[in-house]
Amino acid sequence: METYSSAFVCLMGIGTVFFGLICLILLTKLMSLLCGTEQQTVPAAMSAVPIVEPDRTELIAAVSAAIAEDLGTDITGIRILSVKKL
Repeated sequence: METYSSAFVCLMGIGTVFFGLICLILLTKLMSLLCGTEQQTVPAAMSAVPIVEPDRTELIAAVSAAIAEDLGTDITGIRILSVKKL
């Protein structure tokens, strides 16, 4: 009975994973060529539609509730001074 070194087993495992990933990449590229997926452009009329932002009070209430839950305190003890989009 042969015993394989741990380095050999590790390299075979890594090689198998990379081979499988390369096969997945090739198969997805082949499927995209066979299916002929094309990107559709957005019509000019659709791009002029304004984006509606959610209600700020609901957002601040949700953020306050999440912070209070994380800190284990009551929501009345939290005061949010400003909210900035990142």
